[in-house]
Amino acid sequence: MTLAADYAGIAASDALRRGQIVRVGSLAVLSAELADDAALAALETRSRAGLIITARRAAVLNLANQIAAAAADPEPVWVERPAWLDLEASRAVADPVLDLATPMKGPFRTRPLGEDTDSGRAAITLAKHAGLIPAVYAVPHGAAEAVVETSAGLALALPAQAARLRIASRARLPLALAPDTQVVAFRSVDGGPEHLALLIGDPNPVTTVLSRLHSACLTGDVLGSLKCDCGPQLHAALAAIAANPGGGILLYLQQEGRGIGLINKLRAYALQDQGFDTVDANTRLGFEPDERDFSIAAAMLTALGVRSVELLTNNPDEVAGLAAHGLTASRRAHAMPPNPHNHAYLATKRDRQGHQL
Repeated sequence: MTLAADYAGIAASDALRRGQIVRVGSLAVLSAELADDAALAALETRSRAGLIITARRAAVLNLANQIAAAAADPEPVWVERPAWLDLEASRAVADPVLDLATPMKGPFRTRPLGEDTDSGRAAITLAKHAGLIPAVYAVPHGAAEAVVETSAGLALALPAQAARLRIASRARLPLALAPDTQVVAFRSVDGGPEHLALLIGDPNPVTTVLSRLHSACLTGDVLGSLKCDCGPQLHAALAAIAANPGGGILLYLQQEGRGIGLINKLRAYALQDQGFDTVDANTRLGFEPDERDFSIAAAMLTALGVRSVELLTNNPDEVAGLAAHGLTASRRAHAMPPNPHNHAYLATKRDRQGHQL
């Protein structure tokens, strides 16, 4: 399939999310999470597929040196698949939630990716962009038919360095905590999820606007989960902005689980149930501790004419993230008291991620 260069990486991510074989650079790849017997057989028509996992995951399996959680993930690792490493066993290699159920793994043989390094990194990037566990089956690109192909460079460019969004709709949206609210919906030019801006009161964009960047949290915002402080932070921010004489803006960003997606966030919860903290849960899954793209929030605020904000946040990275994309940002303290279910989670954010709690 021939695609315009601007969309080849996005199309490859979408195809991978649908369980299809994708060519990325020198490799044909298939999501390890979504593969079934038929799809894996189609990939392995001419050669046995290897399994590419992140270096973080390899470290958990003692296939690489241990890596500090704060360090960027280095090169992925190619795991050879002998006959015994079938679909079920491979899934246990890819998914750390299964570690306690299948503690005996290996022995494994790994090899350097060599000339396939960029393609392997690109395949992991596609899986992350698709909201999948970052692990793929892979064969040389000529060994399987792919539905979409992209260069490694285009895949590695996801997400774009600067988000491109446009205002799609706006309307009045009276809220219980902020009756004088207007909602502005943003659509991503690259086909990504929609994001919302809540304009509360009458914020003046030429002044410093009281704002909050709120990453969507279905479990906390909607279901009232006690594992995090997201719901209380959302409600407190709405009330604070509504009480502010100049009003303000709350951005509701579809970046669940610090950017890893809802299903992967629930996998992280399962790892927390096994005793890992929120940082180690993310990294054991193969993700960074925080995968959010702050260019999205910056683009939304810029489209609203805002250039300076005072953020309701306990996370200095949010201030730095907006500043890195050209906005002036300062912080107003915004922390919720712990409960018996989230005190360890909040302590981890404070001690390992620098949140000011």
